[in-house]
Amino acid sequence: MARVALLSNPRSTGNRALLPGVRNFCAKHKDIFHYEVEHVDQIGTALKTIALVNPKVLVINGGDGTVQAALTEIFNGRHFGDHPPPVAVLPNGKTNLIAFDLGAGDDPLAALERVLELARTDMVPNIVSRELIALTDGTVGGRTVLGMFLGGAGLADTILFCRHKIYPLGLPNGLSHLLTALAAIVSIVFGIRAAFLPPRPVPIKVSVLKHGQVQGRFALLMVTTLEKLLLRSHLPGRAPAAGALQLLIIERRPMVMLRALIGTLFGGLGGLRMPGVHLERGDEIRIEGDHSSVILDGELFEARIDHPIVLKPTAPVPFLRLAA
Repeated sequence: MARVALLSNPRSTGNRALLPGVRNFCAKHKDIFHYEVEHVDQIGTALKTIALVNPKVLVINGGDGTVQAALTEIFNGRHFGDHPPPVAVLPNGKTNLIAFDLGAGDDPLAALERVLELARTDMVPNIVSRELIALTDGTVGGRTVLGMFLGGAGLADTILFCRHKIYPLGLPNGLSHLLTALAAIVSIVFGIRAAFLPPRPVPIKVSVLKHGQVQGRFALLMVTTLEKLLLRSHLPGRAPAAGALQLLIIERRPMVMLRALIGTLFGGLGGLRMPGVHLERGDEIRIEGDHSSVILDGELFEARIDHPIVLKPTAPVPFLRLAA
């Protein structure tokens, strides 16, 4: 039995520089089974093969699209039956939210070495459960897609702005995210419109089962099952009867945005209890709008008037926490 199965996508941006080091590391450790795919469409076949070696841990090495495709295939394809191995994610994408939530740090090779170290133990103290977000878009025959972080409204527009306008500049990820945040602040808080700034979001309606609905133009819409987020912020802990999906909506009003920005910097996302900020938990969230974009772990989806996006949690999936 291989202790660690590593699934790599050589075409992801981070792997263009990292993959030679990863291959060299795997060559030195025979208890790692390394499978490379050339496209996300091959992930299903890859997982079928990986299931045959019965690994103790499955490590995903790729960008957001690779992670999302792998999580979707693990849950829907059932290649590991009712007992999939715990999943670890290398910090090899643009934002690395899932890897950060699991304590992977900033160095992918160091994270892989930590995974191998844990795989040589019983791992039980480091295994955590996370629900995934199951997204359906209401279209006939539409597939269910799995992920852990969804951004909508102004946040989706800002992510797309970063992807299409800032990343092509070739700047370091941290600087790219800082420039994107500054552009979003200028656009949303000060109401400045320009071609080089994120666009104005379209109106949408968001419904949370048992908690009513809210509609309007939002600066930020976020749904997640992660515990840690950007800026080392945390959302509130989960009460026993609360839903698995965490929802944060910030209305697109300058003073609301300014107070939310200050609250995030000094108190974390969990402290945003103020007018214009909606912080809820639920087990079903519906997003309705006319061509309103949402992004689930890097993949773009669109809510339409007759086809709302519906989010539900999955059963818990095991992950490997790398932090001590």
